[in-house]
Amino acid sequence: MKSQVKILASIAVLVASATAKSDFAPLPPTQDPWYTAPRDYESTQPGSILRLRVAPGNLTAVFNASSAAYNILFRTTNSLYQPSWAVTTLLIPSHVNAAANTSAGALLSYQIPYNSPNVDASPSYVLSSPDWGGSEPLNTDIQSALRAGWYVNIPDFESHTASFSNGVTEGNTVLDSIRAVLNPGFGLDSSTTRTALWGYSGGSLASEWAAELQRSYAPDLTIAGAALGGLVSNGTSVLAHASEQWWSGLLPGFLLGLTAEYPTARSYLLSQLKQSGQYNATKFLSVMNGTVEDAFVTFANQPIFSYFVDGSVSLDDPLITDLVNNNGQMGYHGIPQMPLYIYKAVRDEITPITDTDDLVKRYCEVGVNTLYERNTNAGHLAEETNGDASAFAWLNEVLGGTYSHSGCTIRDVFLNVTNSPQ
Repeated sequence: MKSQVKILASIAVLVASATAKSDFAPLPPTQDPWYTAPRDYESTQPGSILRLRVAPGNLTAVFNASSAAYNILFRTTNSLYQPSWAVTTLLIPSHVNAAANTSAGALLSYQIPYNSPNVDASPSYVLSSPDWGGSEPLNTDIQSALRAGWYVNIPDFESHTASFSNGVTEGNTVLDSIRAVLNPGFGLDSSTTRTALWGYSGGSLASEWAAELQRSYAPDLTIAGAALGGLVSNGTSVLAHASEQWWSGLLPGFLLGLTAEYPTARSYLLSQLKQSGQYNATKFLSVMNGTVEDAFVTFANQPIFSYFVDGSVSLDDPLITDLVNNNGQMGYHGIPQMPLYIYKAVRDEITPITDTDDLVKRYCEVGVNTLYERNTNAGHLAEETNGDASAFAWLNEVLGGTYSHSGCTIRDVFLNVTNSPQ
């Protein structure tokens, strides 16, 4: 109790000096003592704030529609439903648009697709690091949300374990990050603030799992809607389709992130890697020290199963298949209680459009309010740009309280902002 009183006092001090800048350069989480949970954090409730600070660097210059930026370390729950912790970054808008929001503001939880089993690739560090040059449409999305007067929550949803592709961990972490930022000290009222989720590709993975788990894990939260782009709903399909194409770089991180919280499965995975030859363990494990962009450079178009002693058969062991089934298959952990906007390219290269069709059909059959747009143009990476404006417009209605769609609508569209194949 005393620690939580101190935390509340710290929030008041930070908010009172909202224009304060951090006086130290950002450090990678593996080198920054701040990225540790305090002793006995396990006794706190999920979503409790454990540490907080003004975000290092100068995020308010990068995102100049914000007035303040905070890092918040909070209590969450991993996929084994054991206490865990993670970090989120909260950006405060310079101006709240009262016409578009509730009296207490609107909150967008924006899940960045960082797709890496390396904790040093987490958004809370990368966004503040000197190497962050920004990327489109990520920068545009965040800036546009701030200009709309929305608070923006950007969680390290893979948690401190860097559990990329572990849906339960990612979903729980997103939900607890929202609990943490819905603290009245930041100017938000949990009872009146409209909250929405948005993520593309790996960000849609975390967002969908949060939507799916909300009813059982965080019934205290009310979420107004979730925009899910380039949805990756079936982990088995990722393994089956991404190898030997440009997207091969996702697979090493997918497998290492999936096993991050499961030592026996991780040991088995490592035991199946070849120790020599062109496709060897050292190269496979290099993904642990880089970003997803590095992984694409290293592994593009490679036959990823060639890294394993028995090829794809090495991944047929129940230690791996059970994890994929339990933590990588959407549609089996709960029914979203909020409207969904789902958008995906029909020619998506990571998972077939039929996977998303099947998930949407499943949700429509149980009455989830769903608008699903299938873009008949281009592929996965292009759709991040092609579908961006539609997603933002949808979120604007949801967070503005004007969204009126009901039922299930599935339609093909043709959006051609870019037709880049990658």
